[in-house]
Amino acid sequence: MSEAALTLVLDVGKTRTKLLVIDDEGRLLQSWGYDSQSIETTSGYLALDTGSVQTWLSDTLAGVGSLRKSVRRIVPITHGAALAGIGPSGLAVPVADYEFEGFNDRPADWAERVDPFASTLCPILPLGLNAATQLDWMQRHLPGRMSKVSHWMPYAQYWAWWLSGVASSEVSALGCHTLLWKPREGGWSALARREGWDRRFAPMRHAWDTLGFVRPELASSLGLPSGVRILCGAHDSNACLARYLRSWPRMTLVSSGTWVVVMASSASLSALDGKGDFLANVSVRGEAVPTGRFMGGRDIERLCAGADPRLADRHVLRQLIADGVSIERGGQRVRMADGQSISAEGLVDRFDARERATLAAMYAAHETMNCVQALGAVGPLTVDGPLASNEVYLELLAAMQGDVHASNDLVEGTARGGYVLAHWTDARLTPPLVRPVAVPDDAHLLRGRVAPIL
Repeated sequence: MSEAALTLVLDVGKTRTKLLVIDDEGRLLQSWGYDSQSIETTSGYLALDTGSVQTWLSDTLAGVGSLRKSVRRIVPITHGAALAGIGPSGLAVPVADYEFEGFNDRPADWAERVDPFASTLCPILPLGLNAATQLDWMQRHLPGRMSKVSHWMPYAQYWAWWLSGVASSEVSALGCHTLLWKPREGGWSALARREGWDRRFAPMRHAWDTLGFVRPELASSLGLPSGVRILCGAHDSNACLARYLRSWPRMTLVSSGTWVVVMASSASLSALDGKGDFLANVSVRGEAVPTGRFMGGRDIERLCAGADPRLADRHVLRQLIADGVSIERGGQRVRMADGQSISAEGLVDRFDARERATLAAMYAAHETMNCVQALGAVGPLTVDGPLASNEVYLELLAAMQGDVHASNDLVEGTARGGYVLAHWTDARLTPPLVRPVAVPDDAHLLRGRVAPIL
C-alpha cells in the first residue's frame, strides 16, 4: 500500500465532519469523524463552531502518526449556505448557521430586491438557506462587525484560507442557492452588485487549484511537511458530482446525506419554474445543473425514530404494501389501510424497528422520484452516500426508474470527489466504482402501490 503521496480530505458537513487519508492509488487508509456543532454568539445569532473543528482537526492529525510525513495535499469540502468573513485578525464575524430562525426576519421588500428567479435560477428559501439573506441580516443588525470584513468567502474556502493563508472564492459554492450568482451568465447577481457584496468576495479560483502551501506555523503545530499543497475546495454535493462528470457527462446523481440532492446534469433548465425546492446548482466547471432536493437524512432519522436505517428489509416492504400502508407526501405521516393517518412521532408505537426503517426508505425513494420526474432527468440514475447501501430504497428506485446504479466505493462520494479534485489533471483517474441495481420481478406492484398519497 503506497504512502508516497497522501491526500487529506477535510469534509465539513452540517451533521458530521470527517477527515480521510487517501493514498495515491485512491485507497482509503484511515478516517475519523466528529459531530458538527453550532453555538450561540454574543452577536445574537447561531453560528457554526469553527473553533471546535480546528481543535478536533489538530487532535486528529496528531493521531495520524507517521502517515503525516507523506501528506502532500489537503482538500476542504463543506456544506453550502455558509459564508466566512475575515479581517486582519481572522474571522471578523462568526460563520452563521443557516438554520438560525432569525434569518426569517427580512425586509418587507425583500422579494422585490432580489433578482428574479429567471436570473439566479434560485427561489427565496427559508431561514438562511440563501446566503444573501444572511448577508442582508448582518448588514442590518451588525453593521459594525460587517465593516471589519475585508474578504468574504464560502465555507470550504474558509478552511483553505485557514490552512494556507490565501483567500479565495469558488463557483460551485457561490452558485449553491445563494441568490448571489447567475448560473447561466457565470457572474454576480444584480443584488450582489447593488449591495457591493461582489467587491468584497475573495478572488475566484477553480476548485482544483492549489492556493499555496500549509502555513509554516500550522505545519509545525500539526506535524505536517512544509510543502503540503492546499487546494481551493468545493461545495459538498458538487464535489460528489465532479467525480462522476469526469467520466459520465450525461447522468443524474442522487447525493445523499443530511440533504438528498438530485442533480440532473443533462436535463433542461426549462423545467425550473421557481416552484418548490428546485433550482440550479453550479458544477465545479461552471455549468448550471438542474437540481431538486429534500432534507432526506433528517427526515429518515425522524421516521426511523431510533431505528438503524440499515434495517430496511425487502420482505417487510412487501408486507407493508400487502397491509395497505403508504407514506403521505412530505413524509410527515403514514397512512394505514383503514385511512387512519399516523404522525412520524407516533410510528414507534405502531411499527417495529425494521418496519420504521423500511417506511423511511419508502419515503426517501418516492421523494427522490418526485425530484427526478419534476426535473425531467435523463441518463442513468446513480446513487451515492448512505442511501447507496439501502437495498429497499434502491429496489424502489429501480422499480420506478429502471436504469439505476449505486456507488460501490468504500469512500463516500463527497470525499471521493475531494480526492478527484486533488487529481483533476491526472489522466490515470479511473471511472467511479458503481454496481447496477436489478429491476425487481414485482416492479409493477411496487410502482402501483407505494406511490405517496397526494
